[in-house]
Amino acid sequence: MTPQNVYIIGEIGQNHNGSVDLAKLLAEVAARSVKDELFGLELKPMNAVKLTKRDLNEELSASQMAAPYNSPHSFGKTYGEHRAFLELSDEQHFEVYKHAKSLGLEFVETLCAIGTLSLLKLFTPDRLKVASRDLTNFPLLNALAETKIPIILSTGMAGKKELDDALEIISKYHSNISILHCVSQYPTHPLNTNLKTITYLLKNYGQYIIGYSDHTIGISAPVAAVAMGAKIIEKHITLDRKMKGTDQAGSLGIDGIYRMVRDIRIMEMSLGKEELFIDEAVKAAKVKLERSIATKRAMKAGEIITEEDIHLLSPGDGFKWSEKYLVLNKKLIKDIGKDEIIYKEYIN
Repeated sequence: MTPQNVYIIGEIGQNHNGSVDLAKLLAEVAARSVKDELFGLELKPMNAVKLTKRDLNEELSASQMAAPYNSPHSFGKTYGEHRAFLELSDEQHFEVYKHAKSLGLEFVETLCAIGTLSLLKLFTPDRLKVASRDLTNFPLLNALAETKIPIILSTGMAGKKELDDALEIISKYHSNISILHCVSQYPTHPLNTNLKTITYLLKNYGQYIIGYSDHTIGISAPVAAVAMGAKIIEKHITLDRKMKGTDQAGSLGIDGIYRMVRDIRIMEMSLGKEELFIDEAVKAAKVKLERSIATKRAMKAGEIITEEDIHLLSPGDGFKWSEKYLVLNKKLIKDIGKDEIIYKEYIN
């Protein structure tokens, strides 16, 4: 079986709604086995889940934190209270990390401020994610890069300059960097998705791992991204798209998670190699369905075969039309009925 190398991240983000138990359940959904029923294939589940850690002292202006927040998705009277409700402590992140690891998943953290690096005293994530809004946050980039933990950059709000500046900073410390094409529109309109940015990144930043962080509705965009060469896929996941929370409706529910992972794994296996060849799997069909030189009429032993005596019929285990020179003007050594294949042993 083709190795299943696309690294799929289930982004929990704030879809845990402030609950460690919900976050753990999402990790369990991400880790469950995936199958292709038709061919009986056991497919690799998601590779990782991701949480986001904010330091509210470094998040928003005082006036924004104090602003009333009357959305149906609000968990507090002010935006600050809302944000505080959705924050898990370092210890709670560690608890989710340990649970994800017990399930065979890797763990990715988006750290949004220097203060959030405190959780590294408890555990070391497998990768650190830089949100696109922080590609211009040079102090944070320096602090994250100093850890030497592999870094994933998202380009959702970034152009070439912002990306190049971020890469310059991180590259002073290490080169284990991935770049995800992303559009920070929630959900992303099809006209804005621009998956061809993936091929642009592959051509111009090919020394890095290139992937796609998806905010579209459905699963077609991430599957297409894999076909275009993305090696990392990130997608928001939830237990129920109707749950309270601003990201829930734009996330994948349990069935959607299963279908996306299944289709990505099948897409990986389907890509193959850049070559035109006859696969072993089609050889039986080739013999059954291709055409061979056959008689147009019943013929007797001793007759000489002419072009008027032949046409093409299946199966394809006899002479091809390109080989008719091996048949024409040859003498039959046995009787052959009408519409029968002329095999090598029938002629001298």
